[in-house]
Amino acid sequence: MSLGESAAQYKDMLRRAVEAGINYFDTADLYQKGLNELHVGETLKPIRKNVIIATKVGNQWRPDGSGWDWNPSKEYILKCAEQSLRRLKTDYIDLYQLHGGTIDDPIDETIEAFELLKQQGKIRWYGISSIRPNVIREYVKRSNIVSVMMQYSLLDHRPEEEVLDLLHQHDISVICRGAVAQGLLVGKPAANYLQYTDGEVARAAKMVAKVAAESGLTKLEVALGYVWSHPAVATAALGMRTSAQLDEAIHALRHATPLSAAQRTALRQSVRSYHYDAHKT
Repeated sequence: MSLGESAAQYKDMLRRAVEAGINYFDTADLYQKGLNELHVGETLKPIRKNVIIATKVGNQWRPDGSGWDWNPSKEYILKCAEQSLRRLKTDYIDLYQLHGGTIDDPIDETIEAFELLKQQGKIRWYGISSIRPNVIREYVKRSNIVSVMMQYSLLDHRPEEEVLDLLHQHDISVICRGAVAQGLLVGKPAANYLQYTDGEVARAAKMVAKVAAESGLTKLEVALGYVWSHPAVATAALGMRTSAQLDEAIHALRHATPLSAAQRTALRQSVRSYHYDAHKT
C-alpha cells in the first residue's frame, strides 16, 4: 500500500527486501486501483516461487473513481481473482483475503467463492482482513480460513480481549498491521490515536523507548516484539515508503528478540484498557 510512483525506487525496495530474507508481500486490488498489484507482480515475477504473495478482494471502485463500495458476492470475487492474477503475473495467489466484512454479508456465498478458487488451484489459502469479533467468529465456525489480518499494537490491544486466543485455539494465524500505530510508537510526535489522547500516546511511546534503551533494542523492535510475543501472531506487515524504513525493518527482522513477560507487562500497563465497543456480537 505504501509503494510510491517511482518504478526504480519500489523495484529496488522490493528486491532488497527479498535479499534480506523478507518473503511475505501483502497487496490488494484496491491499492492504487490495481497498480500496486502490478508493481508487486512485475518485480517479484523472476523469484515468484521464493515468495508468498497475498492480495485482497471485496472493495469495488465506482465507475467515476470517487470511491468504492463493498461487494463480497461470489460473482465479484471470482471475477476479481482473475484480474488480480493477471496483474500479479502469476497463475496462483498464495493468500487471498476478504478485504473487510460485515455480519450482514452473504458469508456462505463468500466462502463458496474462496473454496472454488482453491479447488481450481488459483489460490493456495484464503483468509480475511477484519477487526470485527462477530465477523471473525463466523468465519472461524464456517470456513477454512488460515489467517486474519487485523490491526494490533500496544495502542490498539483490543484483539487481546477475545480474538487472539480464539484464533490461536483454532490454529488460525494473525497477520498484524498497524504494529507501530502510524509511527506514534517509534518516534513520530504524539497525537490523538483512537480513544487515546496525545498525552496517553506520549506515555506509551516513552515506555517503548525505555524498554528499548534498557534492552539494547530499537523502538521498532520493541513495538514489533509486543505483538510478536502473542503466539497467535505469525507476522507483521509493515508499510514502507523509504529505504531508511526498509533498513530499519531488516535490522528488526535480523535481530528479533522476544520480549520478556516483565517487559510486556510494563508496556501493557503504560496504557489504559481499550475494548471493542461495536461488532462484538
